[in-house]
Amino acid sequence: MSHTHIIALHGNGGGGFRFARLHPFVPEHITLHTPTLPGFADVPKDPNLVSLADYAAHIKAIIDSVPTPRILLGHGIGGSIVLEYLQHYPDSVQGVILHAPVGAQLEQRRFPKLMKLPGMAELGKQVFASPLFRPLWTRLLFHGEVPEDYLRQFFAEYRHCTVFRQMFDLITAAWFAGLEARATPAVLLWGEREKVLRVEQLEAFLQVLPAAQRVTVPEWDHFAMIDAPEAYMIQIATLARILVKDALTVN
Repeated sequence: MSHTHIIALHGNGGGGFRFARLHPFVPEHITLHTPTLPGFADVPKDPNLVSLADYAAHIKAIIDSVPTPRILLGHGIGGSIVLEYLQHYPDSVQGVILHAPVGAQLEQRRFPKLMKLPGMAELGKQVFASPLFRPLWTRLLFHGEVPEDYLRQFFAEYRHCTVFRQMFDLITAAWFAGLEARATPAVLLWGEREKVLRVEQLEAFLQVLPAAQRVTVPEWDHFAMIDAPEAYMIQIATLARILVKDALTVN
């Protein structure tokens, strides 16, 4: 079995720490890379990153430093950035896994519209980060037993994120509609208990990845890598192995 490198891109607000609970369960044939992009969590913002194409170029430098075969995993807006990445560098990875990416039905969703109102993104960050509201968000977002020290950092990272609002400005319905289809081996991964980005959105991403495999997990919600880290890592490693095999077959 070839040694595979998985590069996992986090969603909005937080950073690579969101995948921290996976590390004890990474198989020997996998190396898991969990970079934090500039401006997320407590990593300083890069003023040169003003478009999704800029973020894609930043990720390309990370990808180039990693041996093949390489699988790019994106969660939430991390999945959106992966979609942009494929517009520019589709041949640099052997496959992609998009776990509940953002982009579909944006014109219908209230939260992205709300976050574009003056001051709302900053207020939203502070509400997510506030210890006062942590018990509420914990009940809403998580289903498994999550250690308290993990929860403290998870929510605190929102407070430090300096590109939270920028993501709502860049990831729009017009951006999504303009994406061109790509043949890169791909998986669209979704939890059927999703409340943040419901599973019904999955089909919309086939316009960009028409040959993608569709995988849904009945018991998963949005943060399955936190709720059920061992099961999540097993699933991701299995999908990565399939994608690498598919890429080798095509080539």
